[in-house]
Amino acid sequence: MAGVLTKFSKNFIQLSTKNAAIPATTSLQNRKYSTKRVEAKNPVVEMDGDEMTRIIWAKIKESLIFPYVKVECLYFDLGLPYRDQTDDQVTIDAAHAILKHNVGIKCATITPDEQRVEEFKLKKMWLSPNGTIRNILGGTVFREPILCSNIPKLVPGWTQPIVIGRHAHGDQYKAKDFVVTKPGKVEMIYTADDGEVQKVELFKYKSPGVAMGMYNTDESISAFAHSSFQVALQKGWPLYLSTKNTILKKYDGRFKDIFQEIYDKYVKTIFVA
Repeated sequence: MAGVLTKFSKNFIQLSTKNAAIPATTSLQNRKYSTKRVEAKNPVVEMDGDEMTRIIWAKIKESLIFPYVKVECLYFDLGLPYRDQTDDQVTIDAAHAILKHNVGIKCATITPDEQRVEEFKLKKMWLSPNGTIRNILGGTVFREPILCSNIPKLVPGWTQPIVIGRHAHGDQYKAKDFVVTKPGKVEMIYTADDGEVQKVELFKYKSPGVAMGMYNTDESISAFAHSSFQVALQKGWPLYLSTKNTILKKYDGRFKDIFQEIYDKYVKTIFVA
């Protein structure tokens, strides 16, 4: 079986249940608007992006947000040149600002590859800013479609939205990978604080190749499970967990087991009500 799709409820549908701080663009923030604007009580972390998103975002603010909403924006420039200039500290500061203020708006950014490193003359191939922010926040990324009556759907018969919850900690974003250049073996070694050592041989190479090691924690997986159940309860929708535990019996199996434990202990009675 290529994958596992675990359904936690059949009857659930019936439920109802900062940075080298850069001031935001003065012309936008200090423009004289009507005093009838909706006033936000708390600031919003604003993360500018790369290329056309900078232009589009500026237009959105000027035309659709600031004329109607009075809000303090804490500006962070996550454009690739400034990330390089600050050694990516601006991304870290932006993430901590989100932790403090709870709300952030981020524009699309470039995750550099070899060509971008040469194009922008970067110091190094910086990590994905999305991955950096996710790991600092330690939460779950939920992707939900925005439905508009005047915009035709790509699949007309698809009437109900689907929300995808993505675990935002560890895994590929914190993995260590490297190129194997000659015959040899790759091993994983775990050294416990009490001195116990576990060693697992990954592969014996007869020729060049690649290798990778990644991780996650029970604490993070549990938080992922709790947030997923909470969103499902809020929306009154069934929840599915997709894993590859038939192949990754220990790694993905841990996700499956923790989800099941939390379901049985905390939310089963609500889901089957």
